[in-house]
Amino acid sequence: MKMDILKMEIKNQRNGYYEIQISKNDERTIVKFNPIEKNLQFIQANKLSKYLKENEYQFRKLLHNKRIDTYYIGFKLTFAFRDKKDVASFNDRSNIVVLDKRDGQYESYVIKSSVENIPTIYTDGSYNENTKTGGYGIVIEKTNGDCEVFSGRTTVKGSSQVELESCIKAIELLEDVMKIRIVTDSQYVRKGLTEWTPYWKLNDWKTANGEDVKNKELWMRFDKVTAGKYIEFLWVKGHSGHEKNTECDRLARIGAGT
Repeated sequence: MKMDILKMEIKNQRNGYYEIQISKNDERTIVKFNPIEKNLQFIQANKLSKYLKENEYQFRKLLHNKRIDTYYIGFKLTFAFRDKKDVASFNDRSNIVVLDKRDGQYESYVIKSSVENIPTIYTDGSYNENTKTGGYGIVIEKTNGDCEVFSGRTTVKGSSQVELESCIKAIELLEDVMKIRIVTDSQYVRKGLTEWTPYWKLNDWKTANGEDVKNKELWMRFDKVTAGKYIEFLWVKGHSGHEKNTECDRLARIGAGT
């Protein structure tokens, strides 16, 4: 799926509306947006304005998620669209989301069926708020059906952080394998790597509010260990009786000492 890079700059403010210049290569257009009323107006009728309307869902999501206090004259942001992104397919948790970083690219898309004969990683993290300890659990199913299990204490603290650490460690165990399938119960991991990370990288790991990405160091590690790989992400509901997900949860709890 083609990814287009755009830039925005807030040029003016009048009567609650911010005039925002959008640029794409040599094209320019102006839109107005009221962050309180969530009202978006396309001021100019040109090619870039038409493009924004075709990708309005992604554009509105960017504008709506940006905090009101970060709307000010002079604010600049680089962002990206996946041209004509099928949002419903990405949001359908039953679909497989692919991250393809082979040959220097950074593409993500949705498929219905997995590639055959690639190893599958099952991961989970556990964090004990009382003891402030976290653990990871990993099951790696090889292409011949054999499985290896791994468990250990994490170096990070927090539920989201241990989920990330678990996946990072699993990928590191398959450092020389270029095609991997990851099964996780974490939407934070799935969406973070396939949808959010490309935008953060464009802005030196900052959000649309101009702030550092939460867990920035972990996301940067994640981005590094996935370089050059083809990865399929499958989501499973946690604690739903899925055999290998349940085993990962057990291993993670052991690692956390709970």
